[in-house]
Amino acid sequence: MFLEALKKQNSELIQSAVLLLRQGEILPDTYVIDVDRFRENAKKIKQKADELDIKLFAMTKQIGRNPVLASILIDECGYEGAVCVDFKEALSLHKNRIKISHVGHLVQPPKHILTRLISEVKPEIITVYSIEKAREISQVAVECGVVQGIMLKFYQDGDHLYPNQESGFHLSALDEVVERITALPNLNVTGITHFPCFLYDQDAQKTRPTANLTTAKQAIERLAQKGISITHRNYPSATSCETIAMIRQHGGTHGEPGHALTGTTPANVDASQPESVAMVYVTEVSHVHQGKAYCFGGGNYGRSHVEGALVFNSEASTGDFLPVCPNDSASIDYYFQLAGKADISAPVIMAFRTQLFVTRSDVALVEGISTSAPKVVGLFDTQGRQIER
Repeated sequence: MFLEALKKQNSELIQSAVLLLRQGEILPDTYVIDVDRFRENAKKIKQKADELDIKLFAMTKQIGRNPVLASILIDECGYEGAVCVDFKEALSLHKNRIKISHVGHLVQPPKHILTRLISEVKPEIITVYSIEKAREISQVAVECGVVQGIMLKFYQDGDHLYPNQESGFHLSALDEVVERITALPNLNVTGITHFPCFLYDQDAQKTRPTANLTTAKQAIERLAQKGISITHRNYPSATSCETIAMIRQHGGTHGEPGHALTGTTPANVDASQPESVAMVYVTEVSHVHQGKAYCFGGGNYGRSHVEGALVFNSEASTGDFLPVCPNDSASIDYYFQLAGKADISAPVIMAFRTQLFVTRSDVALVEGISTSAPKVVGLFDTQGRQIER
């Protein structure tokens, strides 16, 4: 999906990844992240956000909940803290002393995590979309002697909800929801969110607001009429240099950069965005069967839209393009299948949309790529744990 953009924006990353595989510094089924380019992307996004007074929560699930990269975002670049898609990410990052700002969206924190979450992790805000969960958080907040900020998620019929992510209070129930939640002790309703608030329009070749954003704005307006001031107007999805101005235009206060940090937002498929591709998938040919090359897998993501790969046969310095055969979702991704023959053990490079935390790949952090002196500065699994080799 991003091979052409990668060639235009960061061809050195291709050569460095091939070199590291040939030298045995990394193994097949590894995502290589160009740390220097990652940092540049993060700074560009932060500069744009500062210009428009938008605060940023760092989304790390796409980059494998990596503590080193999270530290770069928060400690070096000034991001507010991390947003954790689920409680496991919150615990993982907290263990690595990463500041956690937002939890509960997309996954609610389970009951028996709440005491540890509120007393130790101390997130700035927790997204809530059931009265029962609000009651649990309230009880723990009372026990811990703190007032916990919470963010509510409302939806309407016709909003864009991904399968298995359906959640939220129906906007028609706002009055009752607010009355019941504000009656609970030690909770402070300060935020409204929804997801996705922006999506890439393939036909228009630009990112546009969704109906979800309209719903979030309507909820904020109705809460204002009740005298409830919403300080966290959190509009996630596709947060990037391209969309920060739209967040501001629609009255938002917070964004959550994820794919933009590695230059892999859908809008960058043509290399048109300020953020440049900073991550590649590296594997090698395992075997050839009936005219097709099979590469070691483990890094597949169902919505990757991967189309092809560069195969570096023999000692070639330039790769041959081979189409990637569609993955069978009913089967384990032991291999990527390429439509063509290739040398056994030939390096293979791909660049596609991914979510590292759902894969079983390795993650290699590499510095010095732009100076043709690549150096692996850390090896991790996709849950943020360091690998010793």
